[in-house]
Amino acid sequence: MKSIEVTNLTKTFGNFIAVNDITFAVEQGEIFGFLGPNGAGKTTTIRMLCGILKPTAGSGTVAGFDIIKENERIKTRIGYMSQKFSLYRDLTVSENIDFFAGIYRITNFLKPKRKSWALETAGLLEFKNHLTQELPTGFKQRLGLVCALLHSPSIIFLDEPTAGVDPASRRDFWDLIYRLKQEEKTTVFVTTHYMDEAEHCERIGLIQSGTIAAIGSPVELKKSLKTKVFIVQGNPFFTIKEILEKAEGIEDIVPFGKSFHVFFQDEKYSEPVKSQLSRADIKISRYEPIEPALEDVFISVMKNAY
Repeated sequence: MKSIEVTNLTKTFGNFIAVNDITFAVEQGEIFGFLGPNGAGKTTTIRMLCGILKPTAGSGTVAGFDIIKENERIKTRIGYMSQKFSLYRDLTVSENIDFFAGIYRITNFLKPKRKSWALETAGLLEFKNHLTQELPTGFKQRLGLVCALLHSPSIIFLDEPTAGVDPASRRDFWDLIYRLKQEEKTTVFVTTHYMDEAEHCERIGLIQSGTIAAIGSPVELKKSLKTKVFIVQGNPFFTIKEILEKAEGIEDIVPFGKSFHVFFQDEKYSEPVKSQLSRADIKISRYEPIEPALEDVFISVMKNAY
């Protein structure tokens, strides 16, 4: 069963095309990610799916409701969390939960149960009387997530929810998402520009300039990479870079720490390049093909798409 399904979805603002004729579907209970740089069209897509923005063209359904004709009904079936967390800083944790329970019209009978669930799930029982502004960012993030899930929506939209959050808090946040997916069977639609975060998704759509350039699981996307990726490491670093930039058969060179990820058009070019480096008295400590990282896939796909 499809939780989300869109066909030829387009959104323009004057002459600017923010989302350009995209088609995709998300299965019920799936964690689906939109991976792309700032300005790629991720947030605009989410706002159309949430019934906030009306598409310029195309069609779609969310939770079985038409995104154009039944946008108000969609809002009752979804949760939404942005990178701003949508929390009230001058309210306590407990008061924020009460406020959102009121917005979602949770009955007085059900409210104590859902509030208890939220505090326990987010690990905030001992902080329930603390002002939200006093919480560490990771705690605010967890509070924002459970507030968006108080009404037990079938789909949760997370718009770059971990922007500016430290790696340890991001990991805790994703542990919580996996738990909610397993226990609540919630469909998760998340936008991000973090490669490591995208690895947590079951499927990913790579989006740039409003267009989906590729879609698939992280493993499928890595296997689909046409170019061969080599890791090249040695000294002197900048001399290696200069030689690689002039070498034949290389599509791209990306620095990775003290090494380079080199994208060859064909593996046959790798030996001549290695010979060039040797003739230049480069001390090569590593030169071999590697399994591409998701970042390698993203760079390659985006470069070939535009």
